[in-house]
Amino acid sequence: MTDYRYRGIEPKSGRKSDFRLLTIVAAIAALAGGALVGKGEIPIPVLKTLSPGCNIKGNISIDKGERIYHVPGQMFYTKTTISTQYGEQWFCSEDEAKKAGWRRSKR
Repeated sequence: MTDYRYRGIEPKSGRKSDFRLLTIVAAIAALAGGALVGKGEIPIPVLKTLSPGCNIKGNISIDKGERIYHVPGQMFYTKTTISTQYGEQWFCSEDEAKKAGWRRSKR
């Protein structure tokens, strides 16, 4: 069964407002062509809907553990996926990524 939690919000008996929010998030993901993912993660289409300017991908390289960020238009941007459970994250600006200790992708 899919885990429909969204940043710590989960339906509880008698709390219809939480269930409505989860239903809305699921509908946005479906309309955007995405699917809900694992516990604690936000699907990319939903994330962009909630924070349209936060589209910089902070990725950690498997080989060296380097923290590299990718901006739209770069070679590996579309192939890069973000797994928050491994410390990867989204940034709203390059300055934010740099201040957090990430470097820009060379390609």
